[in-house]
Amino acid sequence: MSIIKVEDLTHIYSVGTPFQKCALDKVNFELQKGDFIGIIGHTGSGKSTLISHFNGLLKPSSGKVFVNDEDIWQKKDKKKVRFQVGLVFQYPEYQLFEETVYKDIAFGPINMGLSAGEIDKRVKDALKFVGLDEDILEKSPFEISGGQKRRVAIAGVISMQPEVLILDEPTAGLDPKGKEEILAHIRQYHKTNNSTVIIVSHSMEDIAKNVNRVLVMNQSKIHMFGSVDYIFERAKELSEIGLSIPQITKVFIGLKEKGFDVKTNIFTVKQAADEIMRVKKSQPICHPE
Repeated sequence: MSIIKVEDLTHIYSVGTPFQKCALDKVNFELQKGDFIGIIGHTGSGKSTLISHFNGLLKPSSGKVFVNDEDIWQKKDKKKVRFQVGLVFQYPEYQLFEETVYKDIAFGPINMGLSAGEIDKRVKDALKFVGLDEDILEKSPFEISGGQKRRVAIAGVISMQPEVLILDEPTAGLDPKGKEEILAHIRQYHKTNNSTVIIVSHSMEDIAKNVNRVLVMNQSKIHMFGSVDYIFERAKELSEIGLSIPQITKVFIGLKEKGFDVKTNIFTVKQAADEIMRVKKSQPICHPE
């Protein structure tokens, strides 16, 4: 059973005005429980509009969105959908609003109607999951660092224990260390809970190193959808629609073009090292004639 399915999903902004724009045009696909999906596409391709439909923040102009085989727009209580599908917006720290970190993380569980004991447990578990100590709980979210704010915002969604966790550019604006820490926590959440995780990112390196399938958006449609290998083997096609590929992949494509017998579906340092060792064992490392 698919956890999310969209059928002929279309969304048009500003209908009937000079600013009318089709952001999604008859999009169809399914996601399975436990998937780790990356969504990529140039600015204006429809990525953010697409994920905003998964928990009912936007209503389709036409088409349907299903969560656990239920049409979410046939459900009377849309709030329950947002407990099932948690969405962390880009720069989520700007959405913090409570007096304390504790209250911010607890906001979702409180609205779920959970007991005080369960709320407290979820707040502390979520805080631990994102790598923060409990001494931060009584601080104002406006007094902590930018990286801590990002983690608190993510913890606020994780505290609802959604079946689907969606993160829009979760590492935007972070330094390399902060970026890897956030991604490590997301990977751990996916592994521990067997939840479906969706990351929207402009960073091809982040996508390549973390997800198992990639959905490529272009001009309001799905351009490609498949495994990481399948997508990044089509480097030329990605470039034609204004997207890049991981730098390390470019290196191996360059080696291939120069005549070296290397694979080009390389997108992590470990894969690169393994491929170099494979080539070294099979033939002398020398420039081809």
